[in-house]
Amino acid sequence: MLSQKTRYTIRALQHLADLWQQGPIRLDAIAEAQNIPRKFLTVILSEMVREGLVISHRGREGGYELALAPCDIRYGDIIRITRGSLALVPCASRFAHEHCANCLPEADCRLRGLMLAVRDEMAAMLDRLTLADPILVEPPFADPPEESPAEAAE
Repeated sequence: MLSQKTRYTIRALQHLADLWQQGPIRLDAIAEAQNIPRKFLTVILSEMVREGLVISHRGREGGYELALAPCDIRYGDIIRITRGSLALVPCASRFAHEHCANCLPEADCRLRGLMLAVRDEMAAMLDRLTLADPILVEPPFADPPEESPAEAAE
């Protein structure tokens, strides 16, 4: 699962990408449009400024804008910056590898082999997609129908 910080970061950067080259966007406008707590957004955008993905403008007409064109910011990079790795388990990370506690030796672990394959496929996709790529909004999943007490007892 992506952390809340990573999800907020992606939504904030998507917002800035949607308004690319329209000038600085005020923090409050991003926070309101993306339903991100203002204080958390301040921390996130400060980190993105340090990483070189966002530019901060001070003053009355200030705000934030992307430092790079949306086509130059890949989702894989955003996740690596905020999460450190794309891997689902530490032993499958290519850049932040750690041995798993309470596990088999890596040479014997088929779970690690599976997670390496998943990580590589996910990395290929996330490194191919940029903030400029259209992302379809999917309708929400339907809630499963509730069982009646009689059905639940069966």
